[in-house]
Order: sequence, then structure tokens, then C-alpha cells
Amino acid sequence: MNRTHDGAMKILMLEDDERLRSVVVRGLRRSGHTVNVAGTVEEARYLLSETGHDVLVLDVMLPDGDGFTLCRELRASGDRSPVLMLTARDAVTDRVRGLDVGADDYLVKPFAFAELEARLRALDRRGPSERPTTIVVGELELDPASRRASVGSRDLRLTGRQFSLLEFFARRADQVLTRTQILDQVWDWAFDGDPRIVDVYVRSLRQALGSDPRTPWIETVRGVGYALRPARDPGRRP
Repeated sequence: MNRTHDGAMKILMLEDDERLRSVVVRGLRRSGHTVNVAGTVEEARYLLSETGHDVLVLDVMLPDGDGFTLCRELRASGDRSPVLMLTARDAVTDRVRGLDVGADDYLVKPFAFAELEARLRALDRRGPSERPTTIVVGELELDPASRRASVGSRDLRLTGRQFSLLEFFARRADQVLTRTQILDQVWDWAFDGDPRIVDVYVRSLRQALGSDPRTPWIETVRGVGYALRPARDPGRRP
């Protein structure tokens, strides 16, 4: 922690909207907090390399990148500082993506300053989150912090959605999961597309996992859904 005095926080705010940034920073400093300000991802990286912060506030869209990428980089490097993402009012996918890359909370613009400060205090009380443990299912190993997956010595090259789906399966290995459960957790509750998208992604994961009988595989449980099994049963087919 980087307390300036009792109850105060050291905050990094990454936001390129000068008007919004000015109002928020002025309010935070008036409350006794120390605020480092960045208008670009590169500026934020520099500030983060120079000093620690109690809480990070990251905007989604920046001139030279986005807050999602920075958050993912921090988690991959082992930085577990609490992160609050600022998102657009109607961008449900942004909020889901922010949580997927390791953010702790999000706040929708426009917002009341009092709510922002309350969210920051809550994150500060919680402190840095623990680095997620590696998930192991048979020969499969996933690292949620770095978003890396491997089977034995072979790295799996997965898209973000493929990794999220495989992580959901791995955390519930040997459990039968319905398409509705998968859509709610890996996509989001507001998904209104074709639920058969789950089948498409399952097929792609099967291809990525390969056919070695020693590796985990995704079983189709007819009429119900899917289950990740630690190893292939030679007597059964997916």
C-alpha cells in the first residue's frame, strides 16, 4: 500500500477526456487522495513502472490503445492492484471483457463522483487480489493471469473467448454444463444470438486439445450439454 495519510489512497487515473479527468482528480485530491494522471496507455505504463498505487482507474478507449490491454499486461506480470474500469453506458460487452481480463470492478459513464469514490474505497479495503492459481486437469494446465494454456509440453494458441470457455470447463471438470450455463458465464446474460455458437466453440476447443487419449477431452452429454473429462475414455466418443 502507498498511504499518504490515514484513509487516503494513492490512485492512478488513466483517462483521456480532459474535462472528466479534471473534475474527478480535483474531487479526489480534495478528499485527501494522491492522484497520478495519465492520458495515454504509454504514460500509464511509465507511472506504473515508477511507483505503486492502491487503486487503478482505467478508461477503455485511449488514443494509443485501451485499458483492457493494460489490465491484461498487469495481471500477466503479477501485478494484482485493484482495477476499476470506466465503460460506456451501453457497452455490456466492454464490462464483460473488463472482468475477463482481470478488472475487479467497473463504473458506467456518466457517473456520480460519490459513487466513484465509494467504489474506490471498497476496492482499497479489499486490497490486491491474489494471483489466480494455475488450473490443472489431467495433462491440461491453464494460467488465468497470463491467459496461457498448455497440454503437456504443447502450448495452445487460443482466442480470448476460447480461453474463457476452456477455463470455465476446467474450473468445473467432470461437471455437465448446459448451453445456458455456458452462455451466461462465458458470453453474458444479455446474449441474444444463436445458442449454437457454443457448439462451434466446443468443436474448435476439441481440435486445439487434440486426440491423444492421455489429454482431457470435451464430452457431449446428449440432451444436456458438455463436460470436460480429465482423459479420453477409449470406449466412448465425443
